[in-house]
Amino acid sequence: MKQNNMLAMILAGGRGSRLHDLTNKVAKPAVSYGGKYRIIDFPLSNCANSGIDVVGVLTQYESVLLNSYVAGGSQWGLDSRDSGVFVLPPREKADANLDVYRGTADAISQNIDFVDNYDPEYMLILSGDHIYKMNYSKMLQAHKDNNADATIAVIEVPIKEASRFGIMNTDPETGRIVEFEEKPAEPKSNLASMGIYIFNWKLLRKMLVADMKNEESNHDFGKDIIPALLNDGKRLFAYKFKGYWKDVGTIDSLWEANMDLLDKKNGLDLDDRTWKIYTEDIPALPQYISEDADVKRAFITQGCVVEGEVKNSVLFTGAKVGQGAKVIDSVLMPGAVVEEGAVVQRVLIADGVKIGSQAVVGSADSEHIELVAKNVKG
Repeated sequence: MKQNNMLAMILAGGRGSRLHDLTNKVAKPAVSYGGKYRIIDFPLSNCANSGIDVVGVLTQYESVLLNSYVAGGSQWGLDSRDSGVFVLPPREKADANLDVYRGTADAISQNIDFVDNYDPEYMLILSGDHIYKMNYSKMLQAHKDNNADATIAVIEVPIKEASRFGIMNTDPETGRIVEFEEKPAEPKSNLASMGIYIFNWKLLRKMLVADMKNEESNHDFGKDIIPALLNDGKRLFAYKFKGYWKDVGTIDSLWEANMDLLDKKNGLDLDDRTWKIYTEDIPALPQYISEDADVKRAFITQGCVVEGEVKNSVLFTGAKVGQGAKVIDSVLMPGAVVEEGAVVQRVLIADGVKIGSQAVVGSADSEHIELVAKNVKG
């Protein structure tokens, strides 16, 4: 690796079951977001912008679309002779005779030979299902400055929500991690792990080889590798991230992340030319908004046709809203159609789903966002 001798591995094999029908046939990192992107565009773009030349994407469940999408790396400029994005499916048998990764650490363990081909000094490990922009080169510099064995990116969360995360308890003066708690009932701090790690590769390799031989291990970074490093007295440091970060693990959080785009001060800034988020270039006509349309506070992507009312909503590529139709507080994913006279409110409509004429879907006072993944007759 030319710029910083760091290789990146993106953990993109999660089932994403809390996204329900959205991930029945599509891996969670391949789910659409923000009008024209896919979730995995964010960590891959971060790698490209951070000068990381070689990226392994570890896939598993419903990975056909994801594999074809990331293979080669041309969307992110990672397709030259000295760079690339490499799809790395599991190679070991487990229950039901299926090839699977048994845990986050096992995903790296099964690909030690791939990493050894590049002989990196540092290993960057990322989750493939979070939306954020981060300069990993700055995190690496902090890792070096601290003479760290491992550095873990953390973000401050409300203390009442801290029990949902892996929490890092640190020395307030140095930032050195003194304790790690996995989803503690009574958290001592609000520094939540973002699932972004930098390790010294030789040390991590040694830990992974030992972990593979431990039959009682969960083969997981949070449950096994990080606690083992702390027990061994290794130098682990927290890297505080300040910026937009969203774990889109539920329908509600995916809806929220899209709705955040309606706020010009959301912190993500998809128009930032200094830190571009790269994605597949899909040919589409310009958006069309008729003279009779009523559009207020909306994020409307290319290829959309709007003839009705759209308020406080996000429309992905190719979405259509017919005459007299109302789309309120909703997200329409690529190719979704709301026919004339239909009303949708506080819903997320999946790719290609059609809401028939005069149909009513969703409710203004529903507690949770409704996912509409099948056609609704008028």
